[in-house]
Amino acid sequence: MKEANSNDNYDAQTLLLNDSNGNELFCYLEQLVSVEGQEYALLTPVDTPVSLFKINEKDEPELIDKIDKNEQILKNAEAVLQEHDLRLIRSAVTLTVSGELEEPIYDELEEEDYVDDDSESYELLVNFNLFDQEYGLYIPLDPFFIVGKLKDKGVLLVEDDEFDKIQPLIENELEKSSS
Repeated sequence: MKEANSNDNYDAQTLLLNDSNGNELFCYLEQLVSVEGQEYALLTPVDTPVSLFKINEKDEPELIDKIDKNEQILKNAEAVLQEHDLRLIRSAVTLTVSGELEEPIYDELEEEDYVDDDSESYELLVNFNLFDQEYGLYIPLDPFFIVGKLKDKGVLLVEDDEFDKIQPLIENELEKSSS
């Protein structure tokens, strides 16, 4: 479960995160935070997180929050990614892409390759069509942190009401430790 991993000169402990549905996500352990006697882990995915957007002709791309992991749209995304030697992973919390991705050159980003959605920024990775509708997989440009709870030699995703309750307490602890 816990391993040391070296990827592009980045040494960090890795953990396997589980959600309430039994889905898994391989993550780097960024920091441990103790809140009310419980250890919480701030994690980042080992693979690149991606978000699925529906692309409308005139409107801004629309983020698709919930999607069944067996839907045809993801099968089409997988096929397009395979053409670029990339693999779509349906994991806990988010979709991720594994493989060699090129680093974005921010000065060269075209306006249509870049999306702002509720104060988050994304870069277009690939786009594809399904039944005359265009979709795109976008990479979040902002850091993607996940909160997990250390329990019985594992890490469980902190979700829903528990996340809403614990998030401000974790932020408070982080502010205390950084000052």
